[in-house]
Amino acid sequence: MNIVIGSDHSGFKLKEILKKFLQGLGYIVFDFGCYSEEAVDWPDIAFLVAEAISKKDYERGILIDGTGGAMPLAANKVPGIRAVCAYNELTGKFASEHDDANILCLGARMIGDLEAQEIVKVWLETKYAGGRHQRRLDKVSEIEKKYSK
Repeated sequence: MNIVIGSDHSGFKLKEILKKFLQGLGYIVFDFGCYSEEAVDWPDIAFLVAEAISKKDYERGILIDGTGGAMPLAANKVPGIRAVCAYNELTGKFASEHDDANILCLGARMIGDLEAQEIVKVWLETKYAGGRHQRRLDKVSEIEKKYSK
């Protein structure tokens, strides 16, 4: 699986840790920035990752900022993106199982490095359940269609 990852300056260190972790699990990881702890604007990185997922250049994406709440604001503006913030293993599992999230968002200041690794692992390993969840995602798609005109 090809994974694209991006962060703002507050998520830079965790991004570097997760890249190595994912590569160790056998994933191919593409880094869309940022590349240091120098301040950047998070919407720019979120858009790059979301656009790449939307175009199906990559299967899944990970975005990291300070709290995990900013990046999904921009990513979810791109049609077809389901960016969900996870803060523990259960929310990581539900991001896949219930929400079919194609982008996982993490808060580097909210969770530790090992917890982040476990969240990412469970998110990647959990299959989408479909069923009643699909009906809800279909409604989200209808909202996207309505406002993309």
